[in-house]
Amino acid sequence: VQLQASGGGLVQAGGSLRLSCAASGSSFSSFAMGWFRQAPGKEREFVATISRTSMITDYTDSVKGRFTISRDNAKNTVYLQMSSVKPEDTAVYYCAARLSPSLRVVARSRDYVDYWGQGTLVTVSS
Repeated sequence: VQLQASGGGLVQAGGSLRLSCAASGSSFSSFAMGWFRQAPGKEREFVATISRTSMITDYTDSVKGRFTISRDNAKNTVYLQMSSVKPEDTAVYYCAARLSPSLRVVARSRDYVDYWGQGTLVTVSS
């Protein structure tokens, strides 16, 4: 599967931004999806994940209550709605796909990601 992330940009602290990740080339609904981010000089870290049918979502603690992950299997797209953004949210955001036969699997660990998107830069100004 090919993943194309978009929607990044410059936003002021407290503002909102929506990232999108469009998938092509394979059955999107067969994949649990996730968003990860990598700030300069830091390792890539987990942000949010959603199971194949949206039954399960999970977030890293620092974004709970501010970010929402969703997916539209008919459009082969996963979204990350970012609200009340903070300067520490500044990073390159990557979408990720994990192939699984289970409807309960999520994509929380980098070790189990099968495909990565190219990344989209989010910069939050203070």
